[in-house]
Amino acid sequence: MPFRLDEVDTALLESLIKDGRKSFRQISREIKVTTPTVKARYERLVNMGLIKAVSPVLDLGMLENKTSTRLDKIRYKAHQGHGIKLDKGALVKIVCDYCEGPVHEKPSILKFANLERFFCCTSCRTLYKEKYKGRIKALE
Repeated sequence: MPFRLDEVDTALLESLIKDGRKSFRQISREIKVTTPTVKARYERLVNMGLIKAVSPVLDLGMLENKTSTRLDKIRYKAHQGHGIKLDKGALVKIVCDYCEGPVHEKPSILKFANLERFFCCTSCRTLYKEKYKGRIKALE
Protein backbone atom coordinates (compact mmCIF):
# COMPACT_ATOMS: atom_id res chain seq x y z
CA MET A 1 0.00 0.00 0.00
CA PRO A 2 1.49 3.40 -0.95
CA PHE A 3 2.33 5.90 1.76
CA ARG A 4 1.04 9.45 1.36
CA LEU A 5 3.42 12.25 2.37
CA ASP A 6 1.86 14.91 4.56
CA GLU A 7 2.79 18.60 4.95
CA VAL A 8 5.52 17.87 7.50
CA ASP A 9 7.16 15.19 5.33
CA THR A 10 7.05 17.46 2.29
CA ALA A 11 8.45 20.45 4.20
CA LEU A 12 11.24 18.26 5.64
CA LEU A 13 12.21 16.98 2.19
CA GLU A 14 12.13 20.48 0.66
CA SER A 15 14.36 21.76 3.47
CA LEU A 16 16.87 18.94 2.93
CA ILE A 17 16.86 19.55 -0.82
CA LYS A 18 17.80 23.20 -0.22
CA ASP A 19 20.61 22.28 2.19
CA GLY A 20 21.23 18.70 3.28
CA ARG A 21 23.70 19.86 5.95
CA LYS A 22 21.01 21.38 8.17
CA SER A 23 20.58 19.96 11.63
CA PHE A 24 17.25 18.57 12.79
CA ARG A 25 16.95 21.62 15.06
CA GLN A 26 17.44 24.03 12.14
CA ILE A 27 14.85 22.17 10.10
CA SER A 28 12.40 22.09 13.01
CA ARG A 29 12.63 25.86 13.39
CA GLU A 30 12.17 26.33 9.66
CA ILE A 31 9.12 24.09 9.28
CA LYS A 32 7.71 24.89 12.75
CA VAL A 33 7.55 21.43 14.33
CA THR A 34 9.55 19.94 17.19
CA THR A 35 13.05 18.55 16.75
CA PRO A 36 12.00 15.01 17.81
CA THR A 37 9.26 15.13 15.16
CA VAL A 38 11.78 16.06 12.46
CA LYS A 39 14.13 13.28 13.60
CA ALA A 40 11.35 10.68 13.66
CA ARG A 41 10.01 11.71 10.25
CA TYR A 42 13.52 11.72 8.76
CA GLU A 43 14.25 8.23 10.11
CA ARG A 44 10.91 6.97 8.83
CA LEU A 45 11.61 8.34 5.34
CA VAL A 46 15.07 6.71 5.40
CA ASN A 47 13.63 3.38 6.58
CA MET A 48 10.96 3.53 3.87
CA GLY A 49 13.74 3.96 1.32
CA LEU A 50 12.64 7.38 0.06
CA ILE A 51 15.78 9.09 1.36
CA LYS A 52 18.72 7.07 0.05
CA ALA A 53 21.51 9.49 0.95
CA VAL A 54 22.27 13.09 1.73
CA SER A 55 24.95 13.97 -0.81
CA PRO A 56 26.98 17.11 -1.39
CA VAL A 57 26.29 19.23 -4.44
CA LEU A 58 29.63 20.42 -5.76
CA ASP A 59 30.21 23.72 -7.50
CA LEU A 60 32.72 22.44 -10.01
CA GLY A 61 33.34 25.98 -11.22
CA MET A 62 35.27 26.57 -8.00
CA LEU A 63 37.89 23.96 -8.87
CA GLU A 64 41.06 25.08 -10.54
CA ASN A 65 42.79 22.61 -12.79
CA LYS A 66 45.84 22.95 -15.01
CA THR A 67 44.11 21.35 -17.97
CA SER A 68 40.72 22.80 -18.74
CA THR A 69 39.84 19.81 -20.90
CA ARG A 70 40.04 17.55 -17.84
CA LEU A 71 37.72 19.90 -15.94
CA ASP A 72 35.31 20.01 -18.89
CA LYS A 73 35.18 16.19 -18.84
CA ILE A 74 34.39 16.25 -15.10
CA ARG A 75 31.61 18.80 -15.65
CA TYR A 76 30.19 16.74 -18.53
CA LYS A 77 30.17 13.54 -16.47
CA ALA A 78 28.56 15.36 -13.52
CA HIS A 79 25.91 16.79 -15.82
CA GLN A 80 25.22 13.34 -17.25
CA GLY A 81 24.86 11.87 -13.74
CA HIS A 82 28.02 9.74 -13.88
CA GLY A 83 30.35 9.32 -10.96
CA ILE A 84 32.89 12.08 -10.50
CA LYS A 85 36.54 11.40 -9.77
CA LEU A 86 38.35 14.39 -8.38
CA ASP A 87 42.09 14.77 -8.66
CA LYS A 88 44.00 14.55 -5.41
CA GLY A 89 45.37 17.99 -4.61
CA ALA A 90 42.76 19.85 -6.69
CA LEU A 91 42.58 23.51 -5.77
CA VAL A 92 39.41 25.26 -4.66
CA LYS A 93 38.88 28.92 -5.51
CA ILE A 94 37.95 30.68 -2.28
CA VAL A 95 36.18 34.02 -2.14
CA CYS A 96 36.65 36.38 0.82
CA ASP A 97 33.57 36.37 3.06
CA TYR A 98 33.91 40.12 3.60
CA CYS A 99 35.06 41.85 0.40
CA GLU A 100 34.17 38.95 -1.92
CA GLY A 101 37.57 39.22 -3.60
CA PRO A 102 39.75 36.20 -4.41
CA VAL A 103 41.73 34.58 -1.61
CA HIS A 104 45.31 34.00 -2.67
CA GLU A 105 47.72 31.68 -0.89
CA LYS A 106 46.74 30.90 2.71
CA PRO A 107 43.41 32.40 3.83
CA SER A 108 42.86 34.16 7.14
CA ILE A 109 40.27 32.00 8.93
CA LEU A 110 37.71 32.94 11.58
CA LYS A 111 36.24 30.02 13.54
CA PHE A 112 33.18 30.41 15.76
CA ALA A 113 30.46 28.01 16.87
CA ASN A 114 30.77 25.22 14.28
CA LEU A 115 31.42 27.62 11.40
CA GLU A 116 34.49 28.75 9.49
CA ARG A 117 34.75 31.94 7.47
CA PHE A 118 37.58 32.63 5.01
CA PHE A 119 39.18 36.01 4.29
CA CYS A 120 41.80 37.35 1.90
CA CYS A 121 43.56 39.28 4.68
CA THR A 122 43.47 39.99 8.41
CA SER A 123 41.89 43.40 7.75
CA CYS A 124 38.83 41.82 6.14
CA ARG A 125 38.63 39.32 9.01
CA THR A 126 38.72 42.12 11.58
CA LEU A 127 36.11 44.17 9.71
CA TYR A 128 33.87 41.09 9.43
CA LYS A 129 34.21 40.40 13.17
CA GLU A 130 33.29 44.01 13.94
CA LYS A 131 30.33 44.05 11.56
CA TYR A 132 28.86 40.76 12.79
CA LYS A 133 30.02 40.72 16.43
CA GLY A 134 26.46 40.47 17.74
CA ARG A 135 25.64 37.44 15.60
CA ILE A 136 28.97 35.79 16.40
CA LYS A 137 28.40 36.23 20.15
CA ALA A 138 24.87 34.86 19.85
CA LEU A 139 26.16 31.73 18.08
CA GLU A 140 28.93 31.13 20.60
